[in-house]
Amino acid sequence: MSNDKIVTADNGQIPKWRATDTTWMLSLYGTAIGAGVLFLPINAGAGGLLPLLVMLVLAFPMTFFAHRALCRFVLSGKSADGDITVVAEEAFGRAAGGAITVLYFFAIYPILLVYSVGITNTVINFMEHQLAMTPPPRVLLSFVLVGALMLIVHLGENLIVKVMSVLVFPFIVVLMILALFLIPEWNGALFTDFAWSGSSAMGSQGLWMTLWLVIPVMVFAFNHSPIISSLAVAKRKEYGDKYVEQKCGKIIGMSNVLMVVTVMFFVFSCALCLTPAELLDAKAQNISILSYLANRFDSPVIAYMGPIIAFVAMTKSFLGHYLGGKEGFNGMVNKALRSQGKTISQKKLDNIAAIFMFVTAWIVATLNPSILGLIESLGGPILAIILFLMPMYAIHKLPVLAKYRGKVSNVFIVIMGLIAISAAVYSLV
Repeated sequence: MSNDKIVTADNGQIPKWRATDTTWMLSLYGTAIGAGVLFLPINAGAGGLLPLLVMLVLAFPMTFFAHRALCRFVLSGKSADGDITVVAEEAFGRAAGGAITVLYFFAIYPILLVYSVGITNTVINFMEHQLAMTPPPRVLLSFVLVGALMLIVHLGENLIVKVMSVLVFPFIVVLMILALFLIPEWNGALFTDFAWSGSSAMGSQGLWMTLWLVIPVMVFAFNHSPIISSLAVAKRKEYGDKYVEQKCGKIIGMSNVLMVVTVMFFVFSCALCLTPAELLDAKAQNISILSYLANRFDSPVIAYMGPIIAFVAMTKSFLGHYLGGKEGFNGMVNKALRSQGKTISQKKLDNIAAIFMFVTAWIVATLNPSILGLIESLGGPILAIILFLMPMYAIHKLPVLAKYRGKVSNVFIVIMGLIAISAAVYSLV
């Protein structure tokens, strides 16, 4: 896609929507929709109705303004080939740029580990409950699953983007069919538990505490920052500097609308067919909402489609996050070698990154730590810094981004970023 020639508009207006724009829009959706979404009904629904309503209001502005700002930051670089690691060094200097590259890697890398755990758990749960068979040893199964994902990665980045975009359409259709299928199972428990003090199932954890702590998981659920840098570089080559910012903004906006509409309908449908107590039970079992629903209802449709949807969703997101993870890993290694006056070939560096991520993802998938704990403690704070605070600081500091200053959306993003960081840090205490 990045090889397309630059598109111009004769009348000076933004070029029309193209097939490549649709491909990237769906790829953004595919990167975001994974483990976070499949655990979102558990964390939010357990707190009752109000957290779900607040999420419905905040989901689009939080997601759109933050990712658009990150894209604008990448586009502020001078080089058309410069990804986020190159732009960070160009904007803030070698030392600060190196620090941001490290943060970028550790904002994405833990999420890759999350998916390795989630995929392994989903397959084991499916084999035990739906296929009524004893799964192989976890160390062997996780090796095969993570190895298969890395084999797909080895086929190339362009193919990854295209495959992800192709999978999104049937995935959305199946997800919506499942959400509609759950409607007859809806009950009034969510409305019965309605209270300003929070759900009775939450015990001493009140409404405001629930809202506060769900923000980091919400940020993660709609996060597609790992592919934003690749989007900016590809579209800059395709449309040129004149139209790239507008085109990227439209692509991000369209993907976010699709994301919020489909995901929130799915979240509400899941939450309405279970009680807050059952959602807490799902959290205790450390499985996705779809795996829990498959075990909860005696329905062949949910029993077999649910875990498969969960597996496909996490597989798509693993591939999307690998692109960002490799970008950060390569940036760190290149900067470290350059400081010693050394260089390394791109192919060798890509192979080292692949080996590192395979081995560590396999180990973590075998150990099976708490998925939500990983999201909140490792990914949450750093992701909020990179996605919410760093672009806002760049807008305030860099002359090339001065035209974006003084916007109400900037204040909103800073506030939400600080809330996400504080909630994640609180979870560690």
